[in-house]
Amino acid sequence: MALDVGKLLAGSVQYPKLPEVSPSYGTAGFRSTAVLLPCTVFRCGVLMALRAMHTGAATGIVITASHNPEQDNGVKLVEPSGHMLSPSWEAFADRLANAPDDDALAELCHELISQHSISIGNATVMVAHDSRPSAVALVAAAGDGISCVGATAYACGLLTTPQLHWMVMKCNRKLPHSKEDYFHTLAEAYEQLTAGAATPDEVIIVDCANGVGANALQQLQEKLGAKLRLKLFNTEVGVAGKLNADCGADFVQKERTGPASMTLAECSGRCASIDGDADRLVFFSQEGDTLALLDGDKIAALLALLVQQLLKAAGLEDVSLGVVQTAYANGASTQFLQQLPHCTVQCTPTGVKHLHAAAEKFDIGIYFEANGHGTVLIGKPFLEKLQKTSQAGGEKLQEAARQLEALATLSNQAVGDALSGLLMVEAALQLLQKDLQSWGALYRDLPSRQRKVSVRDRSVVKTADAERKAVSPAGLQEGLDKAAASVKSGRVFVRPSGTEDVVRVYAEAATQEDADGLALEAARLLHHLAGGTGAEV
Repeated sequence: MALDVGKLLAGSVQYPKLPEVSPSYGTAGFRSTAVLLPCTVFRCGVLMALRAMHTGAATGIVITASHNPEQDNGVKLVEPSGHMLSPSWEAFADRLANAPDDDALAELCHELISQHSISIGNATVMVAHDSRPSAVALVAAAGDGISCVGATAYACGLLTTPQLHWMVMKCNRKLPHSKEDYFHTLAEAYEQLTAGAATPDEVIIVDCANGVGANALQQLQEKLGAKLRLKLFNTEVGVAGKLNADCGADFVQKERTGPASMTLAECSGRCASIDGDADRLVFFSQEGDTLALLDGDKIAALLALLVQQLLKAAGLEDVSLGVVQTAYANGASTQFLQQLPHCTVQCTPTGVKHLHAAAEKFDIGIYFEANGHGTVLIGKPFLEKLQKTSQAGGEKLQEAARQLEALATLSNQAVGDALSGLLMVEAALQLLQKDLQSWGALYRDLPSRQRKVSVRDRSVVKTADAERKAVSPAGLQEGLDKAAASVKSGRVFVRPSGTEDVVRVYAEAATQEDADGLALEAARLLHHLAGGTGAEV
């Protein structure tokens, strides 16, 4: 069957391309002020419908801007595997989103169909959204894009981003994949992993960012009952102006302070924070005037220790274990992980798609960005080895092997998941017999500072070596190297943001004063060499 161009044009005319809008596919899809997105989201619907036809499997779309302010929105695109959109299709996503008119859009669709020999026919795209007021109109735009090329939009409703990724993955594996199945799977795996461990008495206080994760955690709590005691804060889902406002994982991790809506007493307990679409997670505890932050680096270190303990107990130490980080990982965390026996540490560019691909190359790959986005991947060949171990050997070997199988089920194999991560951390603390203090004491973070710098054109800043080196503009890296060498344990890098129109700066040093000064010098260099606007955001 050929593409019905008339139907495509009839749909597209409702979502005209604004000449002043130039969408750019970032590290996780498109993101912008919500009022500028209908055309982009419509065209993403077209793209994911064609992707579903090409692969012969369901694809997915999540309408969300994650940790961004409420007035923003965005679209994340999901492969049949449950992973983010294949990099080979990202460039075409950009071209479709920027097609100047309806005829150009139709021509690009024909090009894509011809290039991939796509047969137009039945296909399904699963569509979910977070709690933003703008989601209703954008879900409709996605649905119109999907239907105008002959595919079916399956409305999944209000979900966390990781839920939709998980559901797409399970659907294409012909496994139970409803919302209820997601919570049942997590709860059952958590109980299996922690079987025999003492149920903690301490209540876990969770900052839900007033996002969709609040609803999801309430449902998870109902499944687990007394196995996991949660007290939820910032649960005003759908209340105007509340989403991610001075709360959530991104706020806590970047600002190094507890959510503004929680008292010091409330922040002094066993606390966790997730972001607006529940794909990021950090832990924290207020200790006097200081916030002890346990970010993605600390989560990766804790889970690496858990995996090593279980592998040793199962007699399976001859296993490739890798921890994948980005340049944002604190240098102290990298040093700690490099000292663990039989553990490989790898650095990739920012973006879960890069970390996920690298982690898949290990028998067990752990990846977490410092912002708390990550998971544990356990490969199919290793799972087959586990199944043999769980059926043979002594009782202790079998128990450890079953726990590793439970960990593989508990960890979201498609994408980083704050709910899955919360359960993995709690299980690790129980099995390793640690509290937040002893966990935090695994290593001491080097003081660091992050800044966002506005420049006239962020694309002039180009990087290499997993974004740790600036290759343009000329002179920038030389200036950064000189600044870093002037302070003890100095390290600094800059990179154009994949989600905002800014250049990001990260600096660390032996003292907070030096880290602050290093970040400030990097901002000055950007203003001078990259056409800075003079504004810092």
